[in-house]
Amino acid sequence: MSEKILLIDGHSILNRAFYGLPDLTNSEGQHTGAVYGFLNIMFRILEEEKPDYLTVAFDLHEPTFRHKIFDAYKGTRKGMPSELVEQVPLMREMLTAMGVKTVSMGGYEADDLLGTLARRSEAQGMDVTILSGDRDLLQLATDKVLIRLPKTSRGKTTIEDFHTKEVIEKYQVTPPQIIELKALMGDSSDNIPGIPGVGEKTATKLIVQYGSIENAHDHLEEVKPNKARESLRDHYDMAVLSKTLATINTESPLEYSYEEARLGNLYTPEAYELCRRLEFKNLLGRFDTKAAPESTMEQSFFTCADLSGAEKLFAKAAEKTYIGTSLIADRDQVYGLGLALEKDEIYYLPAEGLMTGEYLCSKLSDLGNHVRISAMDIKALLKHTDLKDTSQVFDMGIGAYLLNPLKSSYTYEDIAREYLNGISLPSREELLGKMTFAKAWEASSEKLGIFACYEAFTVLAAREPVQDALQESGMWKVYTEIELPLVFTLDSMEKWGIRVKGEELKAYGEKLSIRIQELEQLIYEKAGEEFNINSPKQLGVILFEKMGIPGGRKTKTGYSTAADILEKLAPEQPIVSDILEYRQLTKLKSTYADGLGAVIEKDGRIHSTFNQTITATGRISSTEPNLQNIPVRMELGRLIRKVFVPEEGYVFLDADYSQIELRVLAHMSGDEKLIQAYREAQDIHRLTASQVFHIPFDQVTDLQRRNAKAVNFGIVYGISSFGLSQDLSITRKEAADYIEKYFESYPRIKDFLDGMVEDGKEKGYVSTMFGRRRPVPELKSSNFMQRSFGERVAMNSPIQGTAADIIKIAMNRVYERLNREGLQSRLVLQVHDELLIETKKDEIPEVSRILQEEMKGAAQLAVELEVDMHQGESWYEAK
Repeated sequence: MSEKILLIDGHSILNRAFYGLPDLTNSEGQHTGAVYGFLNIMFRILEEEKPDYLTVAFDLHEPTFRHKIFDAYKGTRKGMPSELVEQVPLMREMLTAMGVKTVSMGGYEADDLLGTLARRSEAQGMDVTILSGDRDLLQLATDKVLIRLPKTSRGKTTIEDFHTKEVIEKYQVTPPQIIELKALMGDSSDNIPGIPGVGEKTATKLIVQYGSIENAHDHLEEVKPNKARESLRDHYDMAVLSKTLATINTESPLEYSYEEARLGNLYTPEAYELCRRLEFKNLLGRFDTKAAPESTMEQSFFTCADLSGAEKLFAKAAEKTYIGTSLIADRDQVYGLGLALEKDEIYYLPAEGLMTGEYLCSKLSDLGNHVRISAMDIKALLKHTDLKDTSQVFDMGIGAYLLNPLKSSYTYEDIAREYLNGISLPSREELLGKMTFAKAWEASSEKLGIFACYEAFTVLAAREPVQDALQESGMWKVYTEIELPLVFTLDSMEKWGIRVKGEELKAYGEKLSIRIQELEQLIYEKAGEEFNINSPKQLGVILFEKMGIPGGRKTKTGYSTAADILEKLAPEQPIVSDILEYRQLTKLKSTYADGLGAVIEKDGRIHSTFNQTITATGRISSTEPNLQNIPVRMELGRLIRKVFVPEEGYVFLDADYSQIELRVLAHMSGDEKLIQAYREAQDIHRLTASQVFHIPFDQVTDLQRRNAKAVNFGIVYGISSFGLSQDLSITRKEAADYIEKYFESYPRIKDFLDGMVEDGKEKGYVSTMFGRRRPVPELKSSNFMQRSFGERVAMNSPIQGTAADIIKIAMNRVYERLNREGLQSRLVLQVHDELLIETKKDEIPEVSRILQEEMKGAAQLAVELEVDMHQGESWYEAK
């Protein structure tokens, strides 16, 4: 059996991975997506091909013979974006770490080196596979040389394979004649100009008929169509140049050793460490764990499994200033405790025998009276302990989040890498796989112990550098005065939960089912047939083909039936209006009527989880279930709030900030007109309409006010003229005029927003009024869309973030006042700018006063914060 060599076009595959897959960055801010994509493609091909030899060819960043010709003729070549350029050396470093042979050569492109190696290897009787995204390489295909071209779409990669036969079948020409095709039609991606007016179809016809550009030129008078004949006559020199540019040199003087290219074990210790540094967690499973360097840290891990030893250990811990902890627990059970007394003295205490979970949590609560406890997630700790205030704890997860709010998760191994001089620790996935703590407890208490020790070590060792970083960044106050107190506020809200009438929820679901069935029949009648309304493909065919409704937009997979498309058609098309209502109601039923019913607990209440470290702006989010996303636009959506009710003897008080983000904008921009309007309690949207449309205040129509309202709130969110035109169903020019007139009316706002963008470009981040930072790396992107997104973020994050800070301060102050004054009323829900208090009936006056005082006093702005308050026997009534 012949030996096989796999040759990879390095820049081409890296380029394809960069554009075909989402960009990734690690915690150090390095762009890594192209490298990750390259490795995934390479591993797949290696598994399929099983070659004996492997070589990756790269271009050098210096002019080649072909570049010089092109530059002399055309002037410039398209460069790579900076986010990709920085990944080329990273890619080469990774391949070197894996022991993969790489080649490059001054004066020659990677194509030339691949062509040279392909011909040499074929001459030695080898089977050759070339992996590239460049169709130029099809000219190298033979019965022994296979060209594989990956194609990435929507994150999925498929691969086309070409020997001589497949090239002829697809392109109707032989592999060498691919050069002739390129000479005629050109290739912009490869800087091959071709000749004007000749596309692929005409070029193919000419080469099939004449074999080469020279022969076609010799028979010029016979060439058809006339346009092609004239182009070939007038631009023959361009075709000759293009042929030169498209021809791969298969005889470059490359020095090459097959022995150096023999494929060995790619999964080396060096590659393992690099994968960890780049945070390619999904690739680490490919490595034998023996590849990882031996960790001396585990020599500092000890297991304490008896009660008398634990008593001595807790007594010793009480003498420290800070300890690191890792409570291994789920909602119902504690499995063990990691305890770090020093960086080299870390213990694991399994919850077994007399050393129960209850015992461990009780001792941990007692420790809080003597030492500061550092943990990854203090709120999770509060579920099992009796820690009472911020003076007892340090929350590592929140500290790391404030320093970099763009990450999707905050793990101890990431924190160790970032704040402990780049040390690499095994992740939870490496130690426990995808097992829950309960499964891991059953499988191996030892591995659970190692995990607990690593986490406890990290939260102790990284506390000081994270604290220093928070102070240096000016966010120590945000951490100590807003986020850390909020942990206790949210913990109380989660523990209380909110009462739900299960029977009413069931009845609401049945009501929805009836209306959904009615809508189904209406839609079928109007369509003239039954079909799957939930299938976008079937729906598109019915609406835009069978019914012939104009305005359809066809995509690769069929007609788009996205909400924005349908909403424009709904006013004129009753069936579309019914479909939109059907979609809303089926979502309501599945997500809320059925979904909420499944999470009502034994106490008759839903206990949502409130997250502090999810959004980049600082807003709180709600999950399991999400109670912040209950629809309010349609009455049937609002009705679901009727099932949320207070306990007997209580009512709901609902307090909502009025236009908080516009008030924040007025304060932060210092715009006198906007500030004065708020001070005079004017209708802001009517005033804006008056200013923008140059009409008297009392003559503003309702439509003009609505449009002005869209502009007001759009400005807060950095809306573009395109976005505003979509919102108001007006032309882009009209929308641009609205925005321009708005800024003429409020010039300080324009200065403020432009200043935020400049600030973001200069510093790399923007800040809220309280000092919370929001990094904006997109401002430095070479991609226009990314930069535009970054500008919108730079404009709206300080406003949204400040509003989020204010509501958090208000929540903390309300929670503390209710406790301090010994009231039985409790804060149970927060939805963006709204607080819901389950209020004891005889405490209504006191709680109303507290809400007004603490929400209005949460921040001192140039304009007064206003609070709308309502009460009711259900959330629906209170809202």
